[in-house]
Parts: sequence; C-alpha cells; structure tokens
Amino acid sequence: MIKLEELAKLAKVKSAENKAFFRKLEKMDTRRLDGYFHNLHEEVFDEIDCLECGNCCRSLGPRISDVDVARVSNALKVKPAKLMETYLRKDEDGDLVFRNMPCPFLQDDNYCSIYPDRPKACREYPHTDRRRIYQILPLTLKNTHTCPAVFEITERLKLLVNK
Repeated sequence: MIKLEELAKLAKVKSAENKAFFRKLEKMDTRRLDGYFHNLHEEVFDEIDCLECGNCCRSLGPRISDVDVARVSNALKVKPAKLMETYLRKDEDGDLVFRNMPCPFLQDDNYCSIYPDRPKACREYPHTDRRRIYQILPLTLKNTHTCPAVFEITERLKLLVNK
C-alpha cells in the first residue's frame, strides 16, 4: 500500500495516465463501474487504516451544511452562531467551510474529536463507495493526489479494466 510520503510524487508521475484512464471510465457502463469501485473500496479499506494518514483532514476543507452546523454545535454544546463564528467561513462559492486547515477537530493522533457528529462530507469521503460514481469521476481523479486509498483503488481498477 502506498505511503502518504510517496503519494504526491506518485500521483504527479501518474497524472497524465490517470486522466486518460478516467476518460475511459466515463464511457463504461455505470452499473459495472459502480461495482468495480464498490468492490475495490471494500478491499482497499480492509487493508488501510485512515488513522495512519489523516491527509484529508489536514488538506481538504469539506462543505459544511446547515444540518452539519446543527449537529456539530449540539455535540459541542455551543450555539450554531458561535460555532460558525469560531470555526467556519463562507468560501468564494458561498459555501460554509472550515476557517482554517487542518480541520480544527483533528487531533495529533489523527482521531477526530467530533467523529460521531462529523460533517456529511467527512462521513462520505473519499466517496468511492457511492452509487453513480460516474457523476464524481473528476473529484475522484483529484482525490488520487490526496488519499492513498483512492490512489490504490485507481491502480487496482486499471488492472481490472485494462485486462
């Protein structure tokens, strides 16, 4: 399994190859594509421990919904306005995101201090087990630069699809 320290270099080296591969995936039967991704997601996440990495929590700012604000503020026992003032800002698209990265709830051991109440985007990351994966292939390609598991899923998918 690829280590985080190697990911940036390998993702850069494989960038053009991966872009071409993802263009090929866009033409694939969507149910077959979902099946490949779901099986590989299970396989890779049986082998990888996200707590050894935490790169997503250090580098990606998830979109925070109003439901997330309510859930997190309830968990922290603060008013939603205080949560927003302390931890959130509106980005250039008008979406709520964390004011600063890494995530303010990421601890030194890569555990999340609000894990049971974390935002939906965090719950679903890296999205490789979602239905209709074809809808987010550009995001998945981008995530090969951030998440060692997505990079590994992509490499294994190449072996299956290019047989």
